[in-house]
Amino acid sequence: MFHKEGFKTILITGLIVVAGILITDHFVSNIWIQKPLMILFLLLFLLILQFFRDPNRKTALNDLHVIAPADGKVVVIEDVEEKEYFKGKRKQISIFMSPLNVHVTRYPVSGVVKYSKYHPGKYLVAWHPKSSEDNERTSIVVENKTLGEVMYRQVAGAVARRIVNYANVGQQVVQGTDAGFIKFGSRLDIFVPLDFEIHVGLNESVRGGETVIALKND
Repeated sequence: MFHKEGFKTILITGLIVVAGILITDHFVSNIWIQKPLMILFLLLFLLILQFFRDPNRKTALNDLHVIAPADGKVVVIEDVEEKEYFKGKRKQISIFMSPLNVHVTRYPVSGVVKYSKYHPGKYLVAWHPKSSEDNERTSIVVENKTLGEVMYRQVAGAVARRIVNYANVGQQVVQGTDAGFIKFGSRLDIFVPLDFEIHVGLNESVRGGETVIALKND
């Protein structure tokens, strides 16, 4: 299964690969050059397919849990001053996505979208400490009746040049469902209240829509 954001790219890449293989077959007679070129074209197509994959995930809906909004590795867990929306202290969890990770963004909690804003910016490497504030990004706040307001931020990286955000203010959303897409390497920041229990550790790999990253104690 592939994400809808990749359909156009997959089609164009497929056409380029087919054309490249046909041209190579017709004009390159040296088999030691011809075969590696054909293999490179096929590998390119396979890389594009794996990047836009959209695997089914089974989200265990729970209004006490904040789940990972994306696949990747946890690179930041720290208390920060969130200046854009909360204007106060929050606990930040950041997930870095390499080009090999699934790049679908999923809603970390169910609730109503209270805030959704796009910010143009730089393209620092996604693990840079300032990328959360300086890079191109979108910030989305979802209000859950049990958890309160939770923010997640899609951050573009040095390669990622397009952020897709489906969240609109006033929209009712469901935990684990499709919230958007970021093309190529990037990161997701999640901001929760300071008293939430963090359920992941640094350098831990997480699965979007499944891994519990924070929770509110009963």
